[in-house]
Amino acid sequence: MDQAAAGDLSIAVLLPCYNEAATIASVVRGFRLALPGARIFVYDNNSTDGTALAAMLAGAEVRRERRQGKGHVVRRMFADIDADIYVMADGDGTYAPDDAEELIRTLLTERVDMVVGTRRGVHDDAGRQGHAAGNRLFNILYRQMFGPDFSDIFSGYRAFTRRYVKSFPAVSGGFEIETEMSVHASRLKLPVAELELNYGRRPEGSFSKLSTFRDGFRILRMFAMLMKETRPFIFFGLIAAALFLSGSLLSIPVLIEYFETGLVPRMPTWMLSLALISLSSVALTAGVILDSVARGRNEMLRLAYLNQPDRMSGRESLATPIETVSPASGTRAA
Repeated sequence: MDQAAAGDLSIAVLLPCYNEAATIASVVRGFRLALPGARIFVYDNNSTDGTALAAMLAGAEVRRERRQGKGHVVRRMFADIDADIYVMADGDGTYAPDDAEELIRTLLTERVDMVVGTRRGVHDDAGRQGHAAGNRLFNILYRQMFGPDFSDIFSGYRAFTRRYVKSFPAVSGGFEIETEMSVHASRLKLPVAELELNYGRRPEGSFSKLSTFRDGFRILRMFAMLMKETRPFIFFGLIAAALFLSGSLLSIPVLIEYFETGLVPRMPTWMLSLALISLSSVALTAGVILDSVARGRNEMLRLAYLNQPDRMSGRESLATPIETVSPASGTRAA
């Protein structure tokens, strides 16, 4: 592919890495062949196995992020790199560099801000059954909480426009960053697309950094935080309903005894039930107020998104096939 997928659009390939010396060189070479005009950036996250050197020798621009965690790396990459189109993948070799062209083609022809490469067969090759079950559970939970825009929220193979990247307020520190990316698109109702791609196995000598329970808990905590920040009325409304139901159930036997005898012998229970019901009204009030605050934040994020220059809008060549350049002959092929 030429330096631009259509016209003169610049492309950046972003590869966050932590101890991927066994695979990063082949991944970099694959992207150099698939996207000859793109700049390839490898962000080394405190690797101890020579990942940075292997990436540099393969032809990537290597930079370092010292805060440990994929979320910190993505935040740094999005802040540092300036391009019209961004392709993000992992350095472990599970995503095929050849699919990057199709991701970019979809981004351009569909005129969307993010294309997610959903992983074909990920539930059969998730490494451990806990990962596969977690993938299913969290994707179902996401669709219930934030909408049906995505079917694979944990995919690390994505293409973005500049508008998306420069308006994304990354706050995550670890692997939950993909969830935050999906929520950002859903909350602003950005145009997105999905593209089903093959998901490869890690080669010999490459190991997953995921911990089923530790990272699962962190993702669940991120779900709760994002729900509180983006849909506070529902979040606090559920808390209010739980408090009101608990208070009501505690008060029922006390009320029955009062109507039968005219006495309230269980005064602590009665006071607790009144406190829970009062707290439910406080939670509901907080939800109403914070819902207005969240709407204001969404408007600010939307304005930040619209403030970014969109070099792809209004281009006549958007629907045309992406051209590739043969490194040997310099000839172009669709």
